Amino acid sequence: MPGSREAHSDVEMLTRERVRAAARFLEGRVRRTPLEPSPGLSEMAGVPVSLKLENLQETGSFKVRGAFLRLAELAPEERRRGVVTASAGNHGKAVAHVARLSGIPARIFVPKTVDEAKYRAMVAMGADVVRCEFPGYDETEELARAEAAASGRVFLSAFDDDAIMAGNGGSLAFETLEDAPDAGTFLLPVGGGGLAGGFAYYAREERPGCRIVGCQHALSPALKLSLERGAAVTKLPAIETAAAGVEGGIGVSNFEVLKDRVDVVALLTEEEILDGVRWVLDRHQYLIEPSAAVAVAAIRTGKAGPMSTPAVAVLSGRNVSLETLRKILRG
Repeated sequence: MPGSREAHSDVEMLTRERVRAAARFLEGRVRRTPLEPSPGLSEMAGVPVSLKLENLQETGSFKVRGAFLRLAELAPEERRRGVVTASAGNHGKAVAHVARLSGIPARIFVPKTVDEAKYRAMVAMGADVVRCEFPGYDETEELARAEAAASGRVFLSAFDDDAIMAGNGGSLAFETLEDAPDAGTFLLPVGGGGLAGGFAYYAREERPGCRIVGCQHALSPALKLSLERGAAVTKLPAIETAAAGVEGGIGVSNFEVLKDRVDVVALLTEEEILDGVRWVLDRHQYLIEPSAAVAVAAIRTGKAGPMSTPAVAVLSGRNVSLETLRKILRG
């Protein structure tokens, strides 16, 4: 039954046609965000670098792609009962937006440290938002899953789901590869892995020799640890960070996709990430959230490694509160 799936460890449901179908479904529902050349990053990298501007996406992040696709798969009875999800912010905002358009009740669990701009947006869209006592995402998700099980409502994973991967990362890769036919290096933020997994899958299917750089917070390196251990590290201790979207464990399905497709894992410090936010604002006049700055930081610090092909860095979102922005700009 659509919507009743548990997280799975194989990727047989993630296919080229699944991604292409997702891109066709999302056409007209989400924005086809532009690619913008970055002269500054190109000079640093020694190859042409473009930015994929998902910070200009509806709801302020790429997450609306997966939310549209996943909620469309719900059976009529599941839609009537409503859904439960957990989010560091952007997924919740996307679910709240699509649920409102679709008439689906949505209960969203968020950490106590959630960015205030994201929290206010979810509430304004009519979602039932529960601010938890936990500072990190992983414990918040546990609570949300328990609520979903007790209420009989569908739990929507923010990342560990083939529809989320096909929508969030797959459709993004579909657009990027069409618009950047010469690109051979892709720098992707990695949190739970929904964007990175879907993107890496489709990019490698279409361009087998391309290079995938996963960008993470140095204090929450779930992908790096998973690669070292050979199994998905699904939970990590909460850290204090403005980049909540790249904090916490990685999804099982997402790691299964990424483990044979990621070439480099770039680990960025908090200050390197915040400096990336300032750099994009100064050089491109775009406000991005800290989680979106990891790909830029990976190039600026050299942690992405040497590049020999044109590159695309994904800027995943712009949702950041004025209070957080003030702290970043004081840095």
